[in-house]
Amino acid sequence: MPVAMTDLPTKFPDFGLTPHQRRQAVRGHYWEWLGMDGEHGEIWCYSDRFSYRRGETVALHVSSTASSFSVAIVRDGGAETQLFEKAGIAARWQDTPDQCSVVGCGWDASFEFRVGDDWPSGAYRVTLTADGRDGKPIRCHHLFIVTPQPGKKRGRVLQVAATGTWLAYNTWGGSNHYEGITGPNRDQYAPMVSTQRPWCRGFIVLPKEAPRVPLEVAVPPKTAPRYPHMEWAFATGYSKKYASSGWASYDSHFFRFAERAGYGVDLASQHELHFSPEILDGYDCVVFVGHDEYWTWEMRDAVDAYVELGGHAARFAGNFMWQTRLEDEGRRQVCYKYRARAEDPAYRGGDVTRATTSWEAPEIGRPGAMTFGLNATRGLYAGWGGCAPRGVRGFPVYRPEHWAFAGTGIYYGDLLGADSHVYGYEVDGLDHEIRGGLPYPTPDGGAPDGLQILAVGMAAQVEESADIAFEDQFLADEDGRFTAETLFGEASEANLEKVKRGNGMIVNFPRGKGEVFHAGSCEWVAGLLTQDAMVERVTKNVLDRYLGRS
Repeated sequence: MPVAMTDLPTKFPDFGLTPHQRRQAVRGHYWEWLGMDGEHGEIWCYSDRFSYRRGETVALHVSSTASSFSVAIVRDGGAETQLFEKAGIAARWQDTPDQCSVVGCGWDASFEFRVGDDWPSGAYRVTLTADGRDGKPIRCHHLFIVTPQPGKKRGRVLQVAATGTWLAYNTWGGSNHYEGITGPNRDQYAPMVSTQRPWCRGFIVLPKEAPRVPLEVAVPPKTAPRYPHMEWAFATGYSKKYASSGWASYDSHFFRFAERAGYGVDLASQHELHFSPEILDGYDCVVFVGHDEYWTWEMRDAVDAYVELGGHAARFAGNFMWQTRLEDEGRRQVCYKYRARAEDPAYRGGDVTRATTSWEAPEIGRPGAMTFGLNATRGLYAGWGGCAPRGVRGFPVYRPEHWAFAGTGIYYGDLLGADSHVYGYEVDGLDHEIRGGLPYPTPDGGAPDGLQILAVGMAAQVEESADIAFEDQFLADEDGRFTAETLFGEASEANLEKVKRGNGMIVNFPRGKGEVFHAGSCEWVAGLLTQDAMVERVTKNVLDRYLGRS
């Protein structure tokens, strides 16, 4: 049975923080850096690339207070398989530039190994362990991807990890695309971030008790918003952004589910879409999951061409918001975001269509709906902060007769995935109208031809309550005003009214010889993580249809 608000706790979890610390957990900027654990000792690691093929050499760049370390490598799929182990590897302390988040750490390679010829495509979790200064073990976690071999892949799924979003949220070194230590006052987010640095704590491995972003509390009326995931991060020493992105919170849950369900799954990073779009060739189904917010023009070109020629794209993900650019052979990601029109060189003599702002900016001319059927600026927040905090936890279904819902027993008006809370924390939607009790895209809403809206829930871009003080709001109206200015040229109250109320949808549409299915929510994977039978069945229906099994 779906979880009712009355079945949820009415008190926020207590992680032992004072009110001041709880506020600092949300509004403060804290991050991981070389030297932060000095008295205990520390070890950090990154690899020279996101992904490798069989037979290629992986270079690990390590800085540690210890003189040696051991390494264990596990393939993290439907089952965990250890494929490599070695001890007694020499380590040393390697200093890091102040702006390493932007320019990279620049550490020398400490250890190299060859990807085995029999290592299947997938995610490979690296654990480095050494002796700390107090005699207790110190460790760090890293991850690299083994990409598939060329050739036909009939009956197999290619999952594309949301590595652009991982980069955008990675706090290691002090700056990401949200907060930072750049600018004259060292208080600005970084429009450029480097791949050459470790992942922040919680992106690769998480304990089971780590909260997800959507609230699992029946928030009493007139209660100031709280953010348990950030409070937990502050209390335990994890990254403030662990729940917003990364392998551990999102991508891993689909990959493990699919393998356990008997599907053949390969894995690639978004860098392959950008630099080697031919990686899609031979697949009947390509999947995108979780929080998948940052894409380059070239990545979209790859997916659009693939679908036009007969491919099937299944997106169980939310927040298709920002265009990025890659520089330095892919080692640097650029996204000026809110400051793009003022600072991005693309607006000053460059190709303005490549400006790193929202895909829906008129000058870009390529709304996200053109690729995946939905737009981020018509969706956004649900089930956290003051944005629909007591709203639906699942997708309200309008077209239960659609093939995606076969075998679920679902009815018109039911909530899909409510018990596992699949609706949130960021969702994608469209302008639509209701006719005869069914939703249809508005004629000027930019929906692709033939798009069917299967489910629709409510979302918001503004925390809006007459009873909650503005200073108690974290999300407030910043995103709503950015959307108003982006779409209509001015962040006026009248324009804010046009955009502050959004929605999240499940849609399906044909394109060329291919087809797209999009469940526009970051949290769809929560249904796979908790083994929600209805969510699993819909996921299998999509995969089976796109793989030619049904």
